[in-house]
Amino acid sequence: MAYKRSPLMEERMAGARERILLAARELVAAGGYRNAPVTAVAAQAGVSTGLIYRHFPSKAELFVEVLSAAVEHEVEILEGIAAGPEPAPQRLRLAITAFVRRALAGPGLAHPFILEPVDPEVEAERMRGRRRFGDVFRRLVQDGIASGAFPAQDVDVTAACIVGAFTEALVGPTAPSRQAHRDEHALADSISAFCLRAAGG
Repeated sequence: MAYKRSPLMEERMAGARERILLAARELVAAGGYRNAPVTAVAAQAGVSTGLIYRHFPSKAELFVEVLSAAVEHEVEILEGIAAGPEPAPQRLRLAITAFVRRALAGPGLAHPFILEPVDPEVEAERMRGRRRFGDVFRRLVQDGIASGAFPAQDVDVTAACIVGAFTEALVGPTAPSRQAHRDEHALADSISAFCLRAAGG
């Protein structure tokens, strides 16, 4: 007869899983992917390493879920901006500026998700995240073309270039060896202005 968990046990397991994910996110934010071994995640979450492996068969699978949750949160913010009433060029600028400012406000978490070497599974999720961001910008560029604000162009290429431009521009400012940028608002504005020009706005 198969063992069936009680509702209380299910609740406890779910609570432990959330603590593990939160601990992993906090450790990555503090020191990057390499400085977040499973033993440290277990200590931070107040659980055993064995319990972590019951939920996540590998460190890579754990961090895939951490990254996936972070990506979905950022996409939700970008989609909210993209759905606004402003003209497409303004929405494009607002979306890029919001992403850049959020990355600069949390560089410890942003940098590992942009550049830090990771396991292939995590890298695949990182690329999926970039495509999700690209989907938002593709729709914005399409809106701009339809309204006459942007010239006709390959929206897939433009969206990929926009995501590539603002993520690459964030590598240095979010790196562990970074120095405080003299004006983060000006940096965000410069990045968004460059991307807007690239779209023809």
